[in-house]
Amino acid sequence: MLILTRGLEESIRIGDDIVITVSAIEGGQVKLAFQAPDEVTILRQELLQEGKEKPEMPSE
Repeated sequence: MLILTRGLEESIRIGDDIVITVSAIEGGQVKLAFQAPDEVTILRQELLQEGKEKPEMPSE
């Protein structure tokens, strides 16, 4: 795991196409802005974990 420190309006670039920018810092929360091609899916980790924990519904 790579850990980086960034301040307000500072960015991190992943490859040639993805940029993550710190857009706000409010209290204990950091807001991130993501720029990526349309074909790149960006999801919060907890949403992926929820999907794995729920049993699949039988298809009709």
